[in-house]
Amino acid sequence: MKIAIAGGTGFVGRRLVERLQQEGQEAIVLSRNPEQARQVFPLAQYDKVTIVGYDPMASGDWQTAISGCDGVVNLAGEAIAEKRWTPEHKQVLLESRVVTTGKVVEAIQQAAAKPPVLVSASAIGYYGTSETAEFDETSSPGADFLAEICQQWEAAAQPVIACGTRLVILRLGIVLGLEGGALAKMLPVFRLFAGGPLGTGQQWMSWIHREDLVSLILTALTRSDWQGVYNATAPHPARMATFCDALGQQLNRPSWLPVPGFALEAMLGEGAKVVLEGQQVLPKRPIASGFAYQYPAVKDAIANLLQ
Repeated sequence: MKIAIAGGTGFVGRRLVERLQQEGQEAIVLSRNPEQARQVFPLAQYDKVTIVGYDPMASGDWQTAISGCDGVVNLAGEAIAEKRWTPEHKQVLLESRVVTTGKVVEAIQQAAAKPPVLVSASAIGYYGTSETAEFDETSSPGADFLAEICQQWEAAAQPVIACGTRLVILRLGIVLGLEGGALAKMLPVFRLFAGGPLGTGQQWMSWIHREDLVSLILTALTRSDWQGVYNATAPHPARMATFCDALGQQLNRPSWLPVPGFALEAMLGEGAKVVLEGQQVLPKRPIASGFAYQYPAVKDAIANLLQ
């Protein structure tokens, strides 16, 4: 296979490229910073990786790299919970997903040899938040800002269907790994004996081990019966307090010092709801299709990452 990846140097994209390399497949990494990408994927180690510079917000010559690929994976998007949500930053969050997806779709539409499949990221923010409801792929969208982003993000990918490209949308949960994401931010605090749940601790965390997410992406690329929306979460969501207890036990550290909600709100403003509110999201379609999770329970996932 030859797979083009937008967002290939990110937390998830890096591991996807590594897996493709290990399997002898070819990866084309679309990168805003080609020099930095070549440091991440040095040719001596990654002989199956080609770096292509691109502007994710604009049409350009980079789009020709997609022609003839066996699949395209779209993981591009500004990090959600890194900065305070000013009106300007909210626009960046929206455009970095919707406009970039539109440019990838445009490249597929214009390709002389159209890729047969696009795997495009979305997020479980699509469903809104709740402490009591369960959500699956058939659930209606929420009504908040993240739900609106996700709806526009997914809509931007839909036009590829008309040109014969199979579309798989993965609604990503909280991705667990040591090189990025929520776990990487929490580990130093726990190791200093200062760890604990964020806010009340009762909010749901619908999470997924990074290895299982990459396996889901590879499955979506290769299984022609996969199309439409799939929740990219583990089968067993956990409350924030349960997650922190499991993390503390694995590190032999207490999980007793909660971070008050008002402190996060002071730092992130409206964006604090990403971590203070959650949703219980079930991956019914991956399970029904026979996808086998390596790490279905949060305790096993944390143990694997920290062993």
